[in-house]
Amino acid sequence: MAVKAPRSSIGVAVVSIVLFGATLEVQAQWRQFRGPDGLGTSPASIVPLTWSEAKNVRWKTAIHGRAWSSPVVFGNQVWVTTATEDGRELYAVALDRESGRIVHDLKLFHVDRPQYAHPFNSYASPTPVIEPGRIYVTFGSPGTAAIDTQTGKVLWERRDLECNHFRGAGSSPILFHNLLIMHFDGSDRQYIVALDKATGKTVWRTDRSIDFQDLGPDGKPEADGDYRKAFSTPHLVTMAGQAIVVSLGSKAAYGYAPLTGKELWRIEERSSHSASTRPVDGHGLVFYPTGFATGQLLAVRPDGKGDVTGTHVVWRVTRGVPNKPSVLLDGDLLFMINDVGILASLEAKTGNVVWRERLDGTYSASPLSAGGRIYFFSEDGKTTVIAAGRQFKRLAENQLDEGFMASPAIAGSALFLRTRTHLYRIE
Repeated sequence: MAVKAPRSSIGVAVVSIVLFGATLEVQAQWRQFRGPDGLGTSPASIVPLTWSEAKNVRWKTAIHGRAWSSPVVFGNQVWVTTATEDGRELYAVALDRESGRIVHDLKLFHVDRPQYAHPFNSYASPTPVIEPGRIYVTFGSPGTAAIDTQTGKVLWERRDLECNHFRGAGSSPILFHNLLIMHFDGSDRQYIVALDKATGKTVWRTDRSIDFQDLGPDGKPEADGDYRKAFSTPHLVTMAGQAIVVSLGSKAAYGYAPLTGKELWRIEERSSHSASTRPVDGHGLVFYPTGFATGQLLAVRPDGKGDVTGTHVVWRVTRGVPNKPSVLLDGDLLFMINDVGILASLEAKTGNVVWRERLDGTYSASPLSAGGRIYFFSEDGKTTVIAAGRQFKRLAENQLDEGFMASPAIAGSALFLRTRTHLYRIE
């Protein structure tokens, strides 16, 4: 005799299946710089702990050119951008997720006279953002394009969003509803812009409201605009039901209304310049390093109106703060590694240091959190894995042949790691 389940049990089962499917879908994607929510965290529980050139490499594919953009993953594809070393030819490359085979190698732009890029940077450092059927790729002022991910057809492009990046572009785009939102913080002009993702047309553009007359950290005028540039990626937060774009420029952080571009608030920081990380949020706060020179880590409340410098900074840390790697929030703890390998864990609500250690090497890539572990990727190819906890516990060290400048991606149970020369699927 068949037993009929109670109606309430059926409802719970259906909801559980839907939620489980949604979780699996999120785990299988890495749509933008720093992942599903832009925080560098993955809900995946089964992730690789150890690997080498001879162990747990599902595939390894050479990527031509020189580029520090991170991989993005959606469906059966992994995408990266790349460029010739001189910056004249700019590409988008798609790989088959299962095999690592290159399925699209698209030359998007030719640049007759590339701007100067610092030798530490590349001409393809911004990370794309991907959604079903489309990927949005930018190289900064040299060009931005939307691409059909199946056919490789360019759907629209923009080459008129100008600024002098001065050291090379570094800001990645984000999506919000129908908008593609990007930073252009150059030595000559500084603004944030939103494009209609369907057509590429400008919906709004907002100039930065301050530049401090281009004063350096010592308070003296600086002639060539070096202290006006920035390389940060915008980040969306929700405060009291309101969506806010948190945007780091040079010498200030801003909150903007994402649908209109209206500046809601700003926090000024005159002693630093050229912010280069993506903020993270949690516990009603936003956390971000202020940039180069006398860089600090700030925790701020992302509300208020106008200049909230004196009212909305909850705490600040001045020691061991990164310039290039973004920070990571895992539960109640912040983890950060600075450019020369000083690693620290802090209480997110107070800024109090829980522990501080030193890792070998130098660091540009942002860390990753998954499965109760934190991963740190050095410029010489070493990955250090630690436990995400209040005591420092090193779990593994893994070495690949070339170093990491790009930040990692994780989708499903696989790590997608881009070194200076190759893209790896580690599993």
